[in-house]
Amino acid sequence: MKLIVAIVHKDDAAEVTGRLTKAGFMSTRLSTTGGFLRAGNVTLLIGTEDEKVDDAIAVLGECCSRRTEVISTAAGNYEQFFPALPVEVTVGGATVFVLDVDRFLKM
Repeated sequence: MKLIVAIVHKDDAAEVTGRLTKAGFMSTRLSTTGGFLRAGNVTLLIGTEDEKVDDAIAVLGECCSRRTEVISTAAGNYEQFFPALPVEVTVGGATVFVLDVDRFLKM
């Protein structure tokens, strides 16, 4: 048994959870915030058999595309001293961890 922890962009979350459900995977959805861009993410907890891990990861790969967005570089209260410059950053995709599960109970 494995636990897949997948951190995905909030814009991709609805499609990912829908596709996972259609593929027979159950997931728990947690709203999270990224540390770098402080943008909304969703962390999915997906428990599955060892042989189905690659199938779940394939769904994540199909739904979580990387793209670029323009953000402001101004941070905190410094906007009055330094002009905010737009910067293009890559967002989206997925960060995935696969962990061994010693014991699984559904009660």
